[in-house]
Amino acid sequence: MSSAAPERVSARRSWPDRYWIVALTRAVVALLAGGFITFDPEHSARVGLIVFGSFALIEGIVVGIGSLVLKDSLIRWLFVAQGALSVVVGVAALSLNDAGLGVLLYGVSVWALLTGFAELYCGIRSRGRSESARDWMVIGALTVVLAVVFLLIPTDSLLAVGLFGAYAVIVGVYVGIGAFTLKFGLAHGHADDNTASEKHA
Repeated sequence: MSSAAPERVSARRSWPDRYWIVALTRAVVALLAGGFITFDPEHSARVGLIVFGSFALIEGIVVGIGSLVLKDSLIRWLFVAQGALSVVVGVAALSLNDAGLGVLLYGVSVWALLTGFAELYCGIRSRGRSESARDWMVIGALTVVLAVVFLLIPTDSLLAVGLFGAYAVIVGVYVGIGAFTLKFGLAHGHADDNTASEKHA
């Protein structure tokens, strides 16, 4: 009886514990976007819309599908909604890549404001209950800051595209660190659980 119980617990945990893969994928997508902007000499509005659109589209798919494993139903569906919004905004940005700087500034601002507040709320709601809570709060706050910055900066494509690239790099590095912390933290926690189960057996 005692040996079967840990196996059932492990099976129930297996999918939620893979959320670190979602975080790692988000990090890779962000770093690719930031890296492209960093090394591409053309910081035009068109390049910005293409990079932002690609980032938002892929990010939205990853977040929307990957978050279905989360246990809290409200947080799960907030992330799904966030993913759906990102996909819509990403497709719009790619479709309107010749529309100019105004569309880039407006698109990034709206996307960052809505998704940033949603992720920040998910982090605050999950404090003490999820290993990802702090990461969600930090990424949410950074994304809200991006929205405010894009609302206030001068209409300069070089500045706007460069700032989005910097945001993507910062987010990519932070989420990447969080993904590995989540993976190895969970692995350590499971090892402790198994040890405790063996002692009780």
